[in-house]
Amino acid sequence: MKSGLSFLIAARRCEIDELDRLARTSELVGVIGRLVHALQRERGMSNMFLTSRGSRFGEQRGPQIAECLALEQEVRAGFDQLEADNYHRGADASNNARLFSRIAWVLPGLDALPALRRRVDALALKPAQSTAAFAKLIAGLLSVVFEAADGATDPEISRLLVAMFNFMQGKEFAGQERAFGAAALALGRSDEAQRLQWLHLIESQERCFQVFTEFSGEAVLALWRESQPDSEVAELERIRRRGAASGPADVALSEAWFDCCTRRIDAMKTVEERLASDLRALCEHKTAQARSELREYRQLLDTLAPQAGALFFDDADAQAAAPAQLGRHLERSVLDMVREQSQRLQAMSDELETVRASLNERKLVERAKGLLMAHRRLSEEEAHKMLRQTAMNQKRRLVDVAESMLAMADYLPMLDRAPSR
Repeated sequence: MKSGLSFLIAARRCEIDELDRLARTSELVGVIGRLVHALQRERGMSNMFLTSRGSRFGEQRGPQIAECLALEQEVRAGFDQLEADNYHRGADASNNARLFSRIAWVLPGLDALPALRRRVDALALKPAQSTAAFAKLIAGLLSVVFEAADGATDPEISRLLVAMFNFMQGKEFAGQERAFGAAALALGRSDEAQRLQWLHLIESQERCFQVFTEFSGEAVLALWRESQPDSEVAELERIRRRGAASGPADVALSEAWFDCCTRRIDAMKTVEERLASDLRALCEHKTAQARSELREYRQLLDTLAPQAGALFFDDADAQAAAPAQLGRHLERSVLDMVREQSQRLQAMSDELETVRASLNERKLVERAKGLLMAHRRLSEEEAHKMLRQTAMNQKRRLVDVAESMLAMADYLPMLDRAPSR
């Protein structure tokens, strides 16, 4: 018959298995980050290639595509490893179902990349079409990162994954702004629709970077501040103001804008790499710590467990009659360890709920936007603007407005009907 200590060992083994899974998932998140960065660079080059009708970035695209292909193979190998681990280890289906669904959705996008590149080579796409295609693929890759963060069961690892996801998402909005601004400035004119789209991309970045700062440590935040020097920020804002203003635009600003944004996004990569490095180090530290405790439990099981039952119900005087060292060791080693592990798991659960609140808020806002898009026939930008304006008018948080909107979902279809006569 198994002892209580045997089940403590079993619990620790489960925790180690979960940490191993998180370590592999975190490693995959780092590779996805590198692929997304490479695709963002390819998107920017392709955008300028199309805008210039093939006169710019023709030579640079080849090496950039080769880098993307190499990283794509690493990501695919990571996907395969996750699937193999799930099959052999019998992982918790609730943790992996959504993650695997996201992977299943993004793989066809990777398969379609060669055809997209051929169309760019042939100048058979408009810059906006190319940008949208790359953005859709990158959104799929980032959704894999989101599910990885949502499925993490260790609060410290979860915090880092949340910080990394929001930073990667903010960086993607910065990449979209680079492509959008370069194309808008190259046209030599700007209208109200363009101005609003530009502002939407800026606000989207700020929201993501705000969440990133809330979940990051001071060292990473210091690196983030260093990566955005005042001179670069001032130059970015100067071109933003000129480009987003209604009326004629300075075509010459297009290249200056692209170069300024590229420096900014490349600097962001250092922060992203630091987050990935911290994530790997944290997984390694926690796994080593758990394995050390497992060895301690096993040693106790071999030497002390046979006497544990004899002392469980004894009062202090009876335990004193037993060998003092053994009695104290048993009480400390078995019963206190059970209590400590229970308290630690409860603290982890409480912290994890706090971390996941940020992810849940994002889910609510995205669902509310989708509802408005479906029933009011709005674009994503218009749906987000409506939610934001409602929140401002009612002096409520955006997530609270989204939650109220979802609660009224059954009544929304009525808003599209013509009034009865």
